[in-house]
Amino acid sequence: MSTSRLLTDDPVVAASGARLLSEALAAQAVPVSDAEFHPPMAAPDGTDTAAELVRVLADPRRAAANAEAARRMLAVRPQLVDVRPADEALGLRPGSFLHAGPPVDWGSASGPLRGALMGAMVFEGLADTPEQAEAELRRGGADLEPCHHRGAVGPMAGVVSPSMWVFELSDADTGRRSWCSLNEGLGAVLRYGAYGPEVMDRLRWMSRVLGPLLRDAVRSHGPLDIGAILAQMLQMGDEGHNRNRSGTLMLLRSLLPDLLSGDAPASDVAAAADFIGGNDHFFLNLAMPAAKLMADAARGVPGSSAVVAMARNGTEFGIQVSGCGDRWFTAPAEMPDGLFLGSFGPEDANPDIGDSTITETCGLGGFSMATAPAIVRFVGGDAGFALRTTRRMYEITLAENPAFQLPVLDFRGAPTGIDVTRVVRTGILPQINTGMAGREPGTGQVGAGLVTPPAECFTAALSALAAEAPGLPAAG
Repeated sequence: MSTSRLLTDDPVVAASGARLLSEALAAQAVPVSDAEFHPPMAAPDGTDTAAELVRVLADPRRAAANAEAARRMLAVRPQLVDVRPADEALGLRPGSFLHAGPPVDWGSASGPLRGALMGAMVFEGLADTPEQAEAELRRGGADLEPCHHRGAVGPMAGVVSPSMWVFELSDADTGRRSWCSLNEGLGAVLRYGAYGPEVMDRLRWMSRVLGPLLRDAVRSHGPLDIGAILAQMLQMGDEGHNRNRSGTLMLLRSLLPDLLSGDAPASDVAAAADFIGGNDHFFLNLAMPAAKLMADAARGVPGSSAVVAMARNGTEFGIQVSGCGDRWFTAPAEMPDGLFLGSFGPEDANPDIGDSTITETCGLGGFSMATAPAIVRFVGGDAGFALRTTRRMYEITLAENPAFQLPVLDFRGAPTGIDVTRVVRTGILPQINTGMAGREPGTGQVGAGLVTPPAECFTAALSALAAEAPGLPAAG
């Protein structure tokens, strides 16, 4: 649609698609503003999304509900308060495993999730080999549950077993808690579905040495302000999802005196410091539970169309919405488009996987790529794309986070709080940057790239919101 203003100041509106008229007016020195018209997203089942959108937008609760959800999200002040074994922190028992994304069973599990579960079975001593573990899992010999259902998040496959250690974060004002496993690094690691001997050795060292060292250091230090580190790293070239270099080093700087002052062997402290300092993604597993605290604070506001979780299990992508309780809205996970490691190619990659999209849910990651242009060398695209992406995300969000300021945008707050109605109305899908896991169990990481959620998640959520909206006859 083209809209122009003549010398009389009377508006003249040209019909959508009338580009020739727009150009003719411009040639006569008439100011012209061009805008692309997009109908609302179409639902795959043929549901009238326009009617549902009208119903949800007319919900008298909506404006106040979304303002409250955004207020709660922005009020969270996440702190690292402890590091503990998962059985102690999350109540996991032998044979119980958490995983990323919405619920899934073994029969529907993706290759990297299967590989991670097989490795976790061996790590826990429930099987001697990955093959034995696979047979036991096929027989239903393990209880599987999403990380999100226990207030936790897990990167990629997201598998958490009882003996693994987890970061424990708390909101300083409400005391609400969240958890995430410790980051293993990149490449052949459990979260990407690898389960070789080097993976098992690393996990055992993390549980035997790294976890206890971090526990003692955090308890000696006292609560560590993760929100402040996130705010600083956004001004230092990180975006909190796939670039966490400065965040990792700030964490190490904060904890190193307490690591050194403990009574652990110097060789263990040196190994731990070397592991953390050499793993640029180590802070990701703190950014994720920090974002989880923010998103969970916005849950359960009747009438709110704010997204409070985005997660993938490698088979399905799912979202949860503030005004719809704990219900998942799912669709088949998409395939990321990006850069591959070594000889790997698109045929080796699994569809999108992991809970790390909780960062985008709260304005980090793909939503803050403008402040981290170097991220495009890892996930693809270019610096201009990163800048355009962040600007576009403001169109589908409820608020700007004043704590997460982006220097390249004149310190504008990061776009925060995805709104289902804005996604459906504009057709703009949330931008995610992500790692890519190998399709076959045991492969590990094959690359990194860019992806968006399937549109069906948002049209399904809109339908649920429309069904519960008062004040108008039911849609359809």
